[in-house]
Amino acid sequence: MKTFTTVAIAASTLASVAHGHYIFEYLTANGVEGSAYQNVRYNTNYNSPVTDLASPDLRCNVGGESGSNTTTVAVTAGSTVTFTADVAVYHQGPVSFYMTKVADASAADGSSQWFKVKEIGPTFSGGSATWDLSKSYDVTVPNCLPASEYLLRIEQLAIHNPGGTPQFYVACAQVKVTGSGSGSPSPVVAIPGHIKATDPGYTANIYNDFTNYTVPGPKVWAC
Repeated sequence: MKTFTTVAIAASTLASVAHGHYIFEYLTANGVEGSAYQNVRYNTNYNSPVTDLASPDLRCNVGGESGSNTTTVAVTAGSTVTFTADVAVYHQGPVSFYMTKVADASAADGSSQWFKVKEIGPTFSGGSATWDLSKSYDVTVPNCLPASEYLLRIEQLAIHNPGGTPQFYVACAQVKVTGSGSGSPSPVVAIPGHIKATDPGYTANIYNDFTNYTVPGPKVWAC
């Protein structure tokens, strides 16, 4: 895991706004890392961010509305899967994971209701904030999640440029959850619509009097 402290890199970040991006291409499930886009939907945005809060591209990225060429991998409720990017994330901001239950993961367009299963915000110590800027991020499939097919979505929201438009780096994996769970996920939200422009975590100034932070979006569902 790679971490960076906000105050230590503020100057260099502001001087170089967005010269490099990243994209989540790989999914590790059942201890096996798939090839690029094997279980993660291919997109046509390369590594550019989505910036429009009203765009359906927020669901699975540009060109990711179809998963017909993506394999759906079986995972057991309670197991851990990992998203891996082409390069390590290095724009400060939170990471969130969402899921949505679908009849057919390869055909779903993400217009169904989503629920959050994990979020990673900054840690604060000694007057500075430290972000988890990694190449890989783990998420545990809730052990009470009902068996079905799902889209599993990672969202890294880059807020490194105060006054500029926040950037979403997103990708969707296709999973078939097995097990005997009977939980009822809540709260559920639509994407787009899960984050508002007025959410304090969407436009936070991470370089000025930054002592607390709330990851935008719904609360994490706990079984």
